[in-house]
Amino acid sequence: MGTERTDVVITGLGAITPVGADVASTWSSLLAGRSGVTKLTDDWAEQLPARIAAWAAADPATLIDRVQARRMDRCEQFALVAAREAWADAGAPEVDPERLGVVVSSGIGGVASTLAGYDALREKGWQRISPYAIPMLMPNGSAGWLSIEFGARAGAHATVSACASGAEAIGYAMEMIRSGRADVVLAGGTEAAILPLNLAAFAAMRALSTRNDEPERASRPFDRGRDGFVLGEGAGMVVVESAEHAARRGARVHAIAAGVGYSADAHHIAQPDPDASGVVLALRRVLADAGLDPEQVAHVNAHATSTPAGDVVECQAIAEALGPSSSGVVVSATKSMTGHLLGGAGAIESVAAILALRERVAPPTINLEDPDDSAGVQIATGPTKLRPRGTAPMAVLNNSFGFGGHNVALAFTAP
Repeated sequence: MGTERTDVVITGLGAITPVGADVASTWSSLLAGRSGVTKLTDDWAEQLPARIAAWAAADPATLIDRVQARRMDRCEQFALVAAREAWADAGAPEVDPERLGVVVSSGIGGVASTLAGYDALREKGWQRISPYAIPMLMPNGSAGWLSIEFGARAGAHATVSACASGAEAIGYAMEMIRSGRADVVLAGGTEAAILPLNLAAFAAMRALSTRNDEPERASRPFDRGRDGFVLGEGAGMVVVESAEHAARRGARVHAIAAGVGYSADAHHIAQPDPDASGVVLALRRVLADAGLDPEQVAHVNAHATSTPAGDVVECQAIAEALGPSSSGVVVSATKSMTGHLLGGAGAIESVAAILALRERVAPPTINLEDPDDSAGVQIATGPTKLRPRGTAPMAVLNNSFGFGGHNVALAFTAP
């Protein structure tokens, strides 16, 4: 005997990013085409080949209790700030703690705390290591802190899949609700990795842009002159809720969380598969999971990191997966403004995709001065009006891909 699948909706949004300390300021900056990338002025950056990054628009330690901040890694602080905004935006729902879950991911986790703990051990001895060092460095720390903050007992999870982590967290939250494990889930991703080790390691992979003299123009997805990504930091969070629970409390619905598609390239630990078959599979799976006709898709927030290999492969996958309908889809690469937030990217870009759906306008891709002809899709270079393509509800997609070959695609539809 078949059962109807539980409908899932998004009722709360939260963000702290390089272009805004909250959702409203982030969204207005994205529509204005404002870059958050700046030069690194710290002494430690002088010898690095890449001396630019996208710091968050506010220090999270100043936005939460001082004592609490000292017990948390910076990435955990970001998660808490974004989660509190999302929770308030959802109307601080009253929910049975055993029906409330948390899924918060990070690609790298508390690496700053790992390095600080090692330095303390080496220079001052083990007695000077913080008793909170382990909770600060563990990748599931953010999920744990948020489960405590909000009293979430349905489960606290951390889905680690590199730069796909934030999107996978939202997909897992949807599945928690569909399976009946929870009525409400706080989900998202966070990252705070602008540190010498990370910049040096990514530079060693030749993954970072070295356009040091023009930081605001360095991240340029789909442009022929792209030479790598710019490292960013921050967090994005959403409140994912069963449609029934949201209706019962009269909640405002930003969007329907319609579907999720997963796949793995099984190709290379860091390079995208040039035939894009894994990305195509994730996109086809999200369409099937959401029950979408490709004609419904009006907008895609692309993963598009500004690397020479990845951007065009993604565009080719969009064109293949959506078929002839891809010619009418507006593609945006918001990393051109925020830089790449690694595990936080899929979450803040889901927030941007949901806002694009709600406001019916796609944010621009900045710095696109010499478009790569092989992209083959319509890329927004200014705020672009989204129009329904038929009578079915409008849909948007968010793509996230991570080292290790992880591919996640999320679909949101108009309520």
